[in-house]
Amino acid sequence: MKRVFVFLAEGFEEIEAISTIDILRRAEVNVTTVSITSDREVVGAHGVLVMADKCIADVKHTETDAIVLPGGLPGATNLEASQPLREMIAEADKKGLLLAAICAAPVVYGSMGLLKEKVATAYPGFEEKLACRQYSQKEPVVVDSHIITGRGPGYSFPFALAIVEYLLDKETANTVAGGMLLTESLR
Repeated sequence: MKRVFVFLAEGFEEIEAISTIDILRRAEVNVTTVSITSDREVVGAHGVLVMADKCIADVKHTETDAIVLPGGLPGATNLEASQPLREMIAEADKKGLLLAAICAAPVVYGSMGLLKEKVATAYPGFEEKLACRQYSQKEPVVVDSHIITGRGPGYSFPFALAIVEYLLDKETANTVAGGMLLTESLR
């Protein structure tokens, strides 16, 4: 069974986090939510309180197949400022593990130099902070090598389904999408 860490920081975008977690679990991916602080309670950008499964001090990059970063503000800024998270991302990148981020969160990978040879997308207005080879303003989700980026909350479903397809296969992604009544036009 594939394993994914979804990192949560104060001010995370709830739609991006919760829908991604839900879709991954529908695909039978083992999802662990991880707070970037020593407090498992994390409040999203719109006041939704979530109890993370673990704190960052209690996980290792060797225990996952993928790292997922939901956006939101100040969530993405808080993710970017977390040195333990940055260290875990660097180790995961060295091993070629999947790195996925949506909305403002791709900036975390950009600030680490992980996008300089990649095509990426993010929430409009964050283009310059990505430091990527090419910014895609038309694609809602971009997969380039082992990095997946998404534009924002409205594209949370296709973002999560891209992760399912990457980790498992297209058939599983289509089955999950069909079970949620997502037609091709909504993906």
